[in-house]
Amino acid sequence: MKILSTAFKDGCIIPSRYTCEGANISPPLEFADVPSAAKSLVLIMDDPDVPRNLRADGMFDHWIMFNMPPTILHIAESKGPSKGTFGLTTFGHTRYGGPCPPDREHRYFFKLYALDIMLPLKERAPKIAIEKAMQGHIIDHAELIGRYEKGKGY
Repeated sequence: MKILSTAFKDGCIIPSRYTCEGANISPPLEFADVPSAAKSLVLIMDDPDVPRNLRADGMFDHWIMFNMPPTILHIAESKGPSKGTFGLTTFGHTRYGGPCPPDREHRYFFKLYALDIMLPLKERAPKIAIEKAMQGHIIDHAELIGRYEKGKGY
């Protein structure tokens, strides 16, 4: 399984358009080779480089979507909802929140999971509940990493 973006390559800089310094819209994503046995997809974008004083668990959740149809091939850049159910981000809302690192360059992990079930959760479920419900149901996963540092003018 693969997750790709036409906006940036794996390990490269996320254009400012998709950050707090730009339009703060989600980047376009493409999915490939999703297993035919998949019943749903989960997408999580998080930042493990957040300073400890901002997040005790060392992770900042920027975007969470679950129960997406396994037939979805792409997500267009957007400010609004897409197909699936939105989880609660660290921002306290259920929409995309772009990179906005306060201190240095951060890494942003876009994680795609193919599951053998639909998750029995409602909108605004936090990532911890989603990850717990996913246990034992992950068929495959893929990851795309982007980087960003505020004030660099990308």
